Order: sequence, then C-alpha cells, then structure tokens
Amino acid sequence: MGQPDQFAKTTFAEETERITGGAARWEDPPEIRLEKVQCDGFLVISRPDRLAHLPAPWSETRTSDEVVIELKLAGDHVDRLAAERALLRRQARQVQRAEEQGPSWVGDEPLWLVAAHLPVWLERTRKPVRFAPGCYRVEPLGHLFLWIAANELPLRDDLVPFLVARSGRALDEFARWVAPRRSPRWVLGMLRYLAMSTSVRKELLWGFEKTDDPEILARDQEIFEVLLAARPHLVERVVEEGRREGRREGHREGRREGHLEGRLIEARAALRRVLARRELKLSPEDEARIEACGDLATIERWHEQAVTATSTSEALQ
Repeated sequence: MGQPDQFAKTTFAEETERITGGAARWEDPPEIRLEKVQCDGFLVISRPDRLAHLPAPWSETRTSDEVVIELKLAGDHVDRLAAERALLRRQARQVQRAEEQGPSWVGDEPLWLVAAHLPVWLERTRKPVRFAPGCYRVEPLGHLFLWIAANELPLRDDLVPFLVARSGRALDEFARWVAPRRSPRWVLGMLRYLAMSTSVRKELLWGFEKTDDPEILARDQEIFEVLLAARPHLVERVVEEGRREGRREGHREGRREGHLEGRLIEARAALRRVLARRELKLSPEDEARIEACGDLATIERWHEQAVTATSTSEALQ
C-alpha cells in the first residue's frame, strides 16, 4: 500500500466521525480468508438517520450498517480488472459477515468505489445511473455498487474524504480550496502524497503573503515546525548554508583582520542571513548588539536559535 493510499485512508478515519456527527466511523478491515483478499476499509454505520441530511454519497447509507470502501487515487488503475477485484473483495466480505453472524443475517454489503472519474469502459458496458453530482449506481447491482467520481463532486467540507481522490485540474482546485480549511499537518500530508501540479504545490508552500496577523503568523510557524520535526536534517542544512555564506562574506572582510575577528565577522554574517530568511527584522539596537558581541560562542548560539525562533528577541536571547 502506497503513501497516497494511506493518506486517503487516514483522512477517512479522521474525518468520518466529525462529518457525520458520530453516525458513521471508519474501521481498518480484518484480513478475509481467501489467500489475501482485503478491501481498503469499511464505513460502519451506527446512526443512519443522522446521515440523511448530508449530501450523497453519505445519504445512501440509509439501509446499511456497513459499506466497503475502495479508494483509487491518481495513477491507480480503474480498468475493468480493478473493478472486478473490488467486487470480489466486496463479495468476500459479504461471505465473511454471513459466516460470522449466521443465518440471522440476511443483509447485503454495499461497495463504494471512489476514484477521480467515471471510466469510459464502465459507461459503455454497465450504463451507470447518475443520481447525484459525482455519484453513480452501477448496474446490475444498483444500490449495492456505487461509483464515486471525485472530480465531479462539489467542494464541500463534508465531502473531503472523497475529494482527496481527485486528479488533474480538479485536484489542483481542491488543494487551493481545502488548504485554509485544514490543519497545517494535514495540509503538509496532502502536499506530500497527492499528485497535484508542481505549480500549485509551490503556490501553497511558498505563496503565503507577508502579514502581521498573529493568527496567520502562528499558522506559518506551525507549518515550519512540522517540516523541521519531519525532516530534522533541514535544521542543520539551514544552519550550514548560513555558515557557508557567512564564511564567504567573512573571508572577504576578514583577510585583513586577525583570525578571531575574521571568524566573528563570518558568524555575524551567517546569523544575519538566517534572520533575513526567517523575515525576523533587526532593529538598530539589535544590529548594534550583534556587531558589538565579541564572543563567538554567543553568536553561534543566536544563529541556531534563529532557525526556529518566532521573533528577533527570542533568537537573540
């Protein structure tokens, strides 16, 4: 299972209970005894009455206590063989439930296959019936087999778990729309795992406008800290890059100075470079303090603090 699939499943797991008000939840499935026949996950329905007001496909759970979910993200096969395998896993789960619950269980296990679009071969061979935007009943199973075309779904908060299966321009549109509506950690997961265009990924990563709004600054700081936590080597990379630049500037000015003074010039230049990259402005007093500091260890400590500090005063503690 690839990381995009895991991200999509995690989104279902984290979002379903919130969106449905506890009426449905996601569960990771047990392995079905047929060599290895395992679907992507289930929607376990505990309060179908509370799903009626939600848009399709949520509202289609009225007569079911469980739905098999199959996720096909950008780049996954959506040919007939993929659909037949999904149907096999649905049937295997139905057999498993019949074995577990005995003759008293007379239900049917629905399958919802979530993909970016409705494939041409399916339109030609099965004549799916559209009953809501992006939602199709696939004959002859009808209500037991729904195809969810994520590219056709409206952009709604309560459809986010399905919308992550979008592709192409529809995925770019979704990414721009959802970024301000989700936590920085979730947005970073989306940027890492979903196959949006490079331009949109860069836009979302670097397109934050300069602002003095404390809420936006706090969000930017959280994103930065999440990136550093996920990639600790970036801290050393930023520090080392600052040191290299500082050395270049220090060498130019320090050749005529003594060895220690040359290192101090180099360290001050590296510190100023990191502060500038972090957009932490130096007041005249701060500039004078840096220039007056003759302790190399102190300047290097300020340098490392500047990598994660939220203010100039915090960096120069």
